[in-house]
Amino acid sequence: MALTVDLVARAYRAIENTGPAEDMVRNTETEWNATVREMLASRPGGQDVWIFAYGSLLWNPAVEHVEEHEGVVRGWHRSFCIRMKDWRGTVDQPGLMMGLDGGGQCKGMVYRLADDTVEAQLGKLVRREMPVRPSSKPFTHAPRWVRVQTAQGVIHAIAFVVDRKGANYVGGLTPDETAGILAKACGHRGSCAEYLYNTISQLEVLGIRDRNLWRLQSLVANKLASLHP
Repeated sequence: MALTVDLVARAYRAIENTGPAEDMVRNTETEWNATVREMLASRPGGQDVWIFAYGSLLWNPAVEHVEEHEGVVRGWHRSFCIRMKDWRGTVDQPGLMMGLDGGGQCKGMVYRLADDTVEAQLGKLVRREMPVRPSSKPFTHAPRWVRVQTAQGVIHAIAFVVDRKGANYVGGLTPDETAGILAKACGHRGSCAEYLYNTISQLEVLGIRDRNLWRLQSLVANKLASLHP
């Protein structure tokens, strides 16, 4: 892997947490609880609750689970297509967060939640994944049930997917443009380069090769080496 811990460290800057950008507002307990209720109410056939992990949930799960399997979601692919003006970016130098965008397929992991802690675990998940929302347009990054093909059969799982009508959706970037943003952006929770490194490192541990991410990490490594010789 071309992207290394040393190169990632060069992207880091100490950034003060100044709160959400002007076009974003914090979610409330009422909104988080309503999201959990909606997910459970739309659960297919009253089945077990599974979470599909494809990015940061692979290396920082956020939820406790009792079973896991490798699986493939068809019709969606990993893409750095969500603009971030805080967290791992700033208003002056926005970053990009990974989401599931339409088209292709994505291999990841599914985690089964224990029945007696489902609401609590989903509550933790939505608070982490949906801390803020756009003040006007729809969520760019929201949960929905997807079909995951596993060796054990089809599993319905919750995944956070992209709404292209969302306020922070960024489509049509070339790999080079994406790499340029990831190599420069940093926020109070770290850099985008670190996010990419952690994700692809965990994919390698799991034996999952994402061709697009593999190319992207090489591009980011080259840009970091050029920016910070």
